[in-house]
Order: sequence, then C-alpha cells, then structure tokens
Amino acid sequence: MHHLKERQKNEGAQWVLWYFDSANQQRTRRSSTVPHTHLTAEERKFIEVFVSKNMSSRDIAIALNRSHSSISRELRRNSSRSGYRSETAHKRAESRRKQPRHFRRQQHEPLVSYVDKKLRKDWSPEQIANRIRKDYSDDERMRISAEAIYAWVYTAARYEGTLHKHLRRGRHRRRRQKLYGQGKRYSPDRVSIADRPVEVADRGRFGDWEGDMVSGSAGKAALATCLERKSRFLLAARTEDKKAVSFNAAIATEMQTIPAELRKTLTLDNGSEMANFKELEEATGLATYFCDPHSPWQRGANENCNGLLRQYFPRGTNFRSVKDKAVEKAVDLLNNRPRKCLGYQTPAEVFAAAQGGAFAN
Repeated sequence: MHHLKERQKNEGAQWVLWYFDSANQQRTRRSSTVPHTHLTAEERKFIEVFVSKNMSSRDIAIALNRSHSSISRELRRNSSRSGYRSETAHKRAESRRKQPRHFRRQQHEPLVSYVDKKLRKDWSPEQIANRIRKDYSDDERMRISAEAIYAWVYTAARYEGTLHKHLRRGRHRRRRQKLYGQGKRYSPDRVSIADRPVEVADRGRFGDWEGDMVSGSAGKAALATCLERKSRFLLAARTEDKKAVSFNAAIATEMQTIPAELRKTLTLDNGSEMANFKELEEATGLATYFCDPHSPWQRGANENCNGLLRQYFPRGTNFRSVKDKAVEKAVDLLNNRPRKCLGYQTPAEVFAAAQGGAFAN
C-alpha cells in the first residue's frame, strides 16, 4: 500500500511538472488577461505539489495562469506550521467566503465605534486593523482590514465626513495608482555617475555642471537650474512646465552664454524631465551622466543651491506668475554672495577667472 501511494505521488508530480513545462511554453499564446475568479479545489491541489517542488509564487502563477499576488496571498492566508495543504486551504477559503463583507461590518456598532475612536487619535488604518486583533483576540466580529477602513473613510469624505483629515496625508480620496509593471524605466543609453571622469568628483577643473528642476506649485511652471561644480556659478531659467522639451530648451539657452571650453559634463538625476538628454547633449556639447536612483547627495552642490533659491521662491510658488527679471535678480544675488568653500570669493569672481582663461585659450 505504501509503495502504491508513493508511485501515485510520483506520477502526480511528473504530470504536474509536465503541466508547468507545457504552460511555460504556451504562455506567449495565452491571453494576458488573468482570471478574476476564486481558486478552485483542483488549483489548490496543483499549488500543494508545486510548493513541494520549491517553486516560487511567480512560477506557480505562470503555470496556473494566475496573478503572482493571488498565489502569494493564498500561501500567506492558508498555510499552517506544517506547510500548505490543499484540502485544509480550500476549507479555510470556503469558510472565509461566508464571512460578511466590510460594508456589512458597519452594522456592528462596537467595531465602528472602535475604528472611529482610533482614527480620531490619528492612528493609521494599518495600526487599527492589527491592534484590534490583540484587543479582541476572541471576538471574530471585531475584525477589519486596513483597506476596509480606507474605504469607509473615503466614502464618508464624499458626504462631508472629516475622518480623512486624521490620515497621514489628509487626502479625501485615494490617488490613482499605476498599474503593475508601469514603474519608471531608465533609458539604456544613460551613463552612470560611476563612469564619470575622476577629475569631476575632485572638482579639479572648470566646466563640469549639475542640473535639476526646482518645482513650484503642483502641475505648474518650474525653474531649470544648472550649477558649475568648481565655482558654484549658477544658471537658472523659468519653464512653463516640467516636460523634458522645456528643460532642454531652458538649459540649452543658458549654456549659449558659456564658452565651449567650459561645457564638459552635466550630471543629472533620474527625473522624467531629463528623458531627452541625448538632444541636450547635441545642443550643448555636454556629456551627460546620471546619479544613482534616490541619491540626491551625488549632486550635492546643485541641491544646496536649489535650497538657497527657496529664500526667494518658497515652496508652493507659482512660477507662472514670477517674472524672468525676478529669476535673474535672485541668480545674480546668489552668484555675487561670498562662499566659505571658495575662500569667501563669490561664484561670479571665480567663474569670471575661469572664463578669462577660456577666452585666452
């Protein structure tokens, strides 16, 4: 009997592996639409065998034509200390489906009162959802998910409710999220800051620049800034929007006033306004390099100067209403302000000496 069970198990495993290989080969022919239905008992049997073969959630999802998040959630919810068992998992899932949905839970006054009280203490929905399980460990009716709390709050906000003001961001509705796989993609032509010439990092020469965009009020105009690393000499121009075309036009125009000998490199961050950097290279002759993601300190001089500009243009400034003369005045003030790092010379003085050398050459 033992040998018979072992043989059946091996045969079943072989069939499942064949099923996975076949699915893997055919996935390019399958519809990209993942079914929005509950997992069946049969699928859970497959999952049990897949798990026993140490397959990842993503591989299991491909084999079953399911979202990898659905498989991950299934394993998280229905696994026990002894592992994943399909029969037990299916019974748990069926039992859970019979439980009331979150909108029905609003009829349970103690639960509503608990959530309302904690929200007004500025607790986050996640904190509430997890703490309530400790405070009412034996009461299954006192259960709610963080997403359900958000749904309650945003629904109330449509009818002049105020609980959303106790959320971290204070938003009255959820921001639209990007679909999975639509995150930022970097151009394959971008060159990393790690490949930048050593003398740039050492500030051993003039002509190396850092560029950025200073934002105003949301969705409005901005300032394109460019700082020479050795002299701290600043260039800035107002743009009507934050698009790459506008950024390029502003920087290219400002760079026309700079001798070619002082246009060597430009270090940028990974913002979308830097997407057309190849066109900027052609227009200015600058070789562009990109910082590592989420590493603004790699353009520390530019970031510091952007902070100094905030003295004249505080956060929330609508740059559409700012005159070009006002931008020029602020830049002139900063370029003629003595700096400790320059031995109390001004950026304008140091850069003028560099320009004199460039013209002499």
